[in-house]
Amino acid sequence: MVLQTVEILTSEIPYEEESIFISDDVNAGLVLVDIINGFCTVGSGNLAPREPNRQISRMIEESRKLAKVFCDKKLPVIAFLDSHPPGKLEHPYPTHCVAGSDESKLVPALSWIEEEPNVTIRHKDCYDGYLGSIQEDGSNVFVDWVKSNKIQTLLVVGICTDICVLDFVCSTISAKNRGFLEPLEDVVVYSKGCATFDIPASLARNNKDLLAHPQEMMHHVGLYMAKGRGAKIAREVSFDGLKNLLST
Repeated sequence: MVLQTVEILTSEIPYEEESIFISDDVNAGLVLVDIINGFCTVGSGNLAPREPNRQISRMIEESRKLAKVFCDKKLPVIAFLDSHPPGKLEHPYPTHCVAGSDESKLVPALSWIEEEPNVTIRHKDCYDGYLGSIQEDGSNVFVDWVKSNKIQTLLVVGICTDICVLDFVCSTISAKNRGFLEPLEDVVVYSKGCATFDIPASLARNNKDLLAHPQEMMHHVGLYMAKGRGAKIAREVSFDGLKNLLST
């Protein structure tokens, strides 16, 4: 039934994917959204997968490859890490990714980026990394990062496609359209570098605190909504000297 619904979705609300080439004369920045144990590592918390998940594993590997390229080229990277104060819930979800816990740490495949000089780590306590970058003095870590690096093309990957990734993309495009993020021109979401979680309807029916969340369907909806807000959806990403590094 879910597969049939996904087929209907892709037929009725399709979105165009494109090949993205990032040349050396374009200032590009990479955004890693919540690629942390609490959302990605099996058994690591209330919102972590209960068993190995193909879509999440693919997202981690594609994001790792992208991070390696950006670090090798000394291009700017910002990583948002979901990190909540103890006792502060994020309705409707159970306690997760408490600040200082293993849940709020980068997955092992990406932990090395914390030592890279071109990487900015931003802990956030809300879905949206744009809003989560606001400081007490009203400044914004993400906005300052874009402007100081003169970023023109922003490449976004992470989890969850339809929640934290989508919220961040929508806020970023709105800010760009208002002129708050000059010289940013393009926001690109790499489809294979994103993932979301899976809660079958059969499981949700037996738990009043759960909402059904079919993975493939919601992943598609997240990408469709991002496209509708003005993002480019990439099926493959290549760089000068590294053609077809990331592709379907």
